Amino acid sequence: MARRPEKDEAVAPPWPAPRLNPRLIGHAGAEATLLAALAAGKLPHAWLIAGPRGIGKATLAHRFARFLLAGDPGGGLFGGPASLETDMATPAVHRVAAGGHADLRVVERSLGDRGRLRSEIVVEDVRGLGGFMRLTPAEGGWRVAIIDAADEMNRNAANAVLKILEEPPPRSVLLLVAHAPGRLLPTIRSRCRRLNLHALTEDAVVGLMADYMPGTAADESRALARLADGSIGRALELARAGGLELYRAMVDLLAGLPSLDIAAAHAFADRVARRTEEGDSDYRTVAFLLDWWLTSLIRHGAAGGGHEALVAREAGLRERLLAAAGLDRWMQVWEKVAHLFARADAVNLDRKQVVLGSFLALQAATR
Repeated sequence: MARRPEKDEAVAPPWPAPRLNPRLIGHAGAEATLLAALAAGKLPHAWLIAGPRGIGKATLAHRFARFLLAGDPGGGLFGGPASLETDMATPAVHRVAAGGHADLRVVERSLGDRGRLRSEIVVEDVRGLGGFMRLTPAEGGWRVAIIDAADEMNRNAANAVLKILEEPPPRSVLLLVAHAPGRLLPTIRSRCRRLNLHALTEDAVVGLMADYMPGTAADESRALARLADGSIGRALELARAGGLELYRAMVDLLAGLPSLDIAAAHAFADRVARRTEEGDSDYRTVAFLLDWWLTSLIRHGAAGGGHEALVAREAGLRERLLAAAGLDRWMQVWEKVAHLFARADAVNLDRKQVVLGSFLALQAATR
């Protein structure tokens, strides 16, 4: 089992940040699309790179930025590079990785007044982006901006970006990374060339787990890959948060339905609602796992995602629960649980009561 970090240990992720990551797995088709547009001399001024969270969208955006800023990638591409790979040791690429390239700007959520990461990208984060894009490239090539993630922009920030898209400067490329592109303004979406990235295969996630967290057992890596639905980012987050242990404990509680061990449910809710020096990763992980489990149930997933030792029991449990309540009823439960967790964040509800309320909603559906 992957060991959870102790309190006094560094908690930096074991995988490289997108600007530092030279590897991109599973998205050769997207690379080919970008290369073909560049080779044809018709590179769109804005790209919307969309897909599930944690599959490599930001990594692709930074990889393309490095390729554009590495020199003169526009020449001789017919029969040229088959990928966007660049030499990470070259000066221009090194400056991109270090965040010091004059022709690259990356927009992300910033810290608020209390030193905490904001929940959205605000207009101050994108202020000056239009002026940056209109400047003559400092190194004679391109000006590149990455917004990660564009669907996290509030209305004012989105309107500021829209103005840039309405009058795109020459020799500039805007890369919008989006986990939920439907949240973007339609006018933004219509002004971008869309590039859809798909979830990774289970084998690809398992292989990356072996590279980034080599201490994780092979069967646990596969279980994490299933829980993560093809997202290496999510799989790694679950591994660091003790996701499999929490998943097993959650399934142990669900296995008794329609009976619910109230004492065990209280103990579980106490554990995951407790804030520690490491933050609230248990609570966030359980929110994800409950959503994943209910979604899997609704999709008739008989055993997807569990540890191999749990497969047979989970299959029987899911069949029993689906027999006890129809899909319409489980859809209502899924919506109620999602609403409970959303309200907890919005109005600071008691997290223990949110977790307990979710289990009680599951119990009520089976009676």
